[in-house]
Amino acid sequence: MEKLINQFELGLFFWQIVIFVGLILLLKKFAWKPILDAVNEREQGIKDALLSAEAARKEMQDLTADNERIIQEARMERDALLKEAREMKEKMIADSKQEAQVQGEKMIAQAKAAIETEKNAAMAELKSQVSTLSLSIAEKLLKDELSNKEAQTKLVEKMLGDVKLN
Repeated sequence: MEKLINQFELGLFFWQIVIFVGLILLLKKFAWKPILDAVNEREQGIKDALLSAEAARKEMQDLTADNERIIQEARMERDALLKEAREMKEKMIADSKQEAQVQGEKMIAQAKAAIETEKNAAMAELKSQVSTLSLSIAEKLLKDELSNKEAQTKLVEKMLGDVKLN
């Protein structure tokens, strides 16, 4: 260090200071401004990117909230539709049961009416056949009874006796 102090020259020092100051002025004029502009531009770009990222994050939160709301509404609507469908199904089943019961009762009533009609027709047919058969038997008996004079007299007396009793 002593060697440096001994070799110190004021003129050389002056010119080094002038060159250093000139270099600083040149750097300030041509280098510092573009470097600072680039740094400021980079800083502004980073700020814009952060703001953009924040806006995107907020938009994503909004979209997520909207999606959740839409999903919730869709679930509620689905539940309402399912409930309505169940109610319609139960109503249709109840209506079908009621209609089937009414139809069954009608069929039973028609069957009873048909049975009653058939029964009446069978009874009328039976009465007709019985009366025809009775007349035929009576005719044959009367022919036998009336062919004999003595039997005719007994029959007339018997009939007159029956009439008095009734």
